[in-house]
Amino acid sequence: MTSIPDEKSRAVSLRYDGTQAPHVVSKGEGELAEQIIAMAQAAGLYVHEDPALLERLAALQEGESIPPALYVVIAEILAYSYLLQGKYPEHWRRADGSKALDVKA
Repeated sequence: MTSIPDEKSRAVSLRYDGTQAPHVVSKGEGELAEQIIAMAQAAGLYVHEDPALLERLAALQEGESIPPALYVVIAEILAYSYLLQGKYPEHWRRADGSKALDVKA
């Protein structure tokens, strides 16, 4: 999800099921955008703010998949959000065999 805080509120939310490209599930401006952001925050989802990315995503229709040109940036954002939640691939281990991340830290 992405938003621009200093202008009229706008938001786009994406869904990714791991099998297909992420797609737009909701988008809106003004009060609707604020509701989308509030719902995401209440659900513990990462809210990413990037005006340029928002412009690209806002041009998509609900249900439409992100274009291939955005795959890498969206993948990086998703990976970052997973790490913030303490989720990471099981094979991530240090040379000594311990886990790469200490989720209790």
